[in-house]
Amino acid sequence: MKLARMLLCGLVGAVVAAGAAFADTYPSKPVKILVPYAPGGATDIVARLLSDRLRETLGQAFVVENKQGAFGILAIEEMVRAKPDGYTLMVGNVSTNAITPIIYANKFKIDYQKDVVAVARLAVIPAVVVATTANGFKVDTLAELVAYAKQNPGKLRYTSAGVGSYPHFDMAVFAKKAGFDAVHVPTKAGAAGMINDLITGDVQAAFINVASSMGMVKSGDLKPLAVITETRMKEYPDVPTLKELGYAGIGTFNWQGLFAPAGTPKPVLDTLHKAVVEALASPEIVAAFQKQVIAAEPSTSPDDAQAWLNSEIEKWRKTVAEANVALE
Repeated sequence: MKLARMLLCGLVGAVVAAGAAFADTYPSKPVKILVPYAPGGATDIVARLLSDRLRETLGQAFVVENKQGAFGILAIEEMVRAKPDGYTLMVGNVSTNAITPIIYANKFKIDYQKDVVAVARLAVIPAVVVATTANGFKVDTLAELVAYAKQNPGKLRYTSAGVGSYPHFDMAVFAKKAGFDAVHVPTKAGAAGMINDLITGDVQAAFINVASSMGMVKSGDLKPLAVITETRMKEYPDVPTLKELGYAGIGTFNWQGLFAPAGTPKPVLDTLHKAVVEALASPEIVAAFQKQVIAAEPSTSPDDAQAWLNSEIEKWRKTVAEANVALE
């Protein structure tokens, strides 16, 4: 018994030492960061800004690879299949990493909550309800959008980043509250695809994050009708909040997080988390985030990030059950 205990202690010590030694040299080659959307959306923007700073901090290239499709499952499963050594990571958001594991659990070939770990919470982005100005569609207020939808049953078309994505849930819950029906036209190309469908007039409205849509608002291609914030945004001082308009509790802040395969050595997770916190505090990212209306909200540790992810999944599990949104 004593010999066995000594052998076990020795083995544990060897594993810890090996992990620490690995962390001392990590990263020693380029790191891949998977993004579950096409280029141009908020998740892609955050991933690319972060990768540039991580390269400066850690001395290796952090290469963003866009792998959209299947509600984020393709990117998640590719990450999980990779060796858990810190060289294949993923930047995901509330849709792909909190909602998808709930509503599409049967589509996964992995056990999401056992096979994925959170490295760090990164940022939060407010959302806005927008309407297109294409094809002569003219609504200047949220009330006018609701009136159009009621006067033209089945003609209001709205887009989202996919069936079950947070923009889908937000508009479905809003429509139910406001008392109108609308046609859901999801895209597989993330926020970039949503914007394309809006500015071409294929759809008329959407809940979308501010970072992705601000350029089209400035150009006049999109009209902001309401913001999903506690108070009005300085960027849109004349646009009321949903709460002001009587729709408190509707709408989602689009968070972004960094994820890794379960089994990644703790010293590697610690190294990544420390580098992420430093990156988010850098003048370059602070300035870029301010321009895009993105708020950096890093977790305090990988353990804190995991606790946050678990709480988000449970929150959305309750939301999905209560919202009863059609997922066809």
